[in-house]
Amino acid sequence: MKDAFGTPQSLLVLGGTSEIALATARRLIARRTRTVWLAGRPSPALEAAAEQLRALGADARTLAFDALEPGSHEEVLGKVFAEGDIDMVLLAFGILGDQARDEGDPVAAVRVAQTNYTGAVSAGLVCARALQAQGHGSLVVLSSVAGERARRSNFIYGSSKAGLDAFTQGLGDALHGTGVHVMVVRPGFVRSKMTAGLEEAPMATTPEAVATAIETGLRRRSEVVWVPGALRLVMSALRHAPRAVFRRLPV
Repeated sequence: MKDAFGTPQSLLVLGGTSEIALATARRLIARRTRTVWLAGRPSPALEAAAEQLRALGADARTLAFDALEPGSHEEVLGKVFAEGDIDMVLLAFGILGDQARDEGDPVAAVRVAQTNYTGAVSAGLVCARALQAQGHGSLVVLSSVAGERARRSNFIYGSSKAGLDAFTQGLGDALHGTGVHVMVVRPGFVRSKMTAGLEEAPMATTPEAVATAIETGLRRRSEVVWVPGALRLVMSALRHAPRAVFRRLPV
């Protein structure tokens, strides 16, 4: 159960090598989170991430999980919930893809969509049902400002995040009143390994800043969190810009 400050005692991370997820886990461990499950494809990086969290005092465990194998999600994730209640699920997996390449390679484009959207739909529903059965918990989903309006430069990725964002909001409505809290997190450009080599966008942020915003959102039981917060106004303006104008913007 969460403590008096809203800190989850147990955390399940889907996408266990995500820099944002690990920054969040470190922050929550410092606030008394004790058990952390890191779910992802087996790799030295996943094991190293667990070791880092153990060094901070957490009981960190790894779990073989593949977003592209939805048929396995119920069995794999069910084993975690069978071990005991999970106070928070952080859905943090996703891939950026390569827009220029993926436009000419439909199979690669579909992989982006399947990872970011359909894999998240499957895992999200499995976790939501388990949280509802235990009667409490938070489901936190990493979306992106890219999902607010499809841009020429990354519309494949952006469209997958738009679908994820809409799904998560609808799931939150469906779970309202059940004791399960659903929160969408919309970061802007995050300086991370995933964005290394890309031109940095205005109002860029860091995994640590996103982690801080997630913790604050949990405490406030927010439904939507923007990182940084000022992006809410910026994206509202872009979302309502006439299409002819939007096409000419350097975005």
